[in-house]
Amino acid sequence: MNYTVFGIIIGAILAFSALLFDFWGFLLMAVFMLVGALLGRAADGKLDWRSLRDGLSGRRSSS
Repeated sequence: MNYTVFGIIIGAILAFSALLFDFWGFLLMAVFMLVGALLGRAADGKLDWRSLRDGLSGRRSSS
């Protein structure tokens, strides 16, 4: 499955949740999906927590 199909599936899930649960339910589901994606990447070993923290704080690396 490529990223386009994956994006379409995620978009459909979020659209369905917006229709079913109103705005706050949609927002909560989007946050949970983001947390799940981060935990999944960390479990796969594909997430560098230090670079994520630096990116969120606005720091840039020289490498």
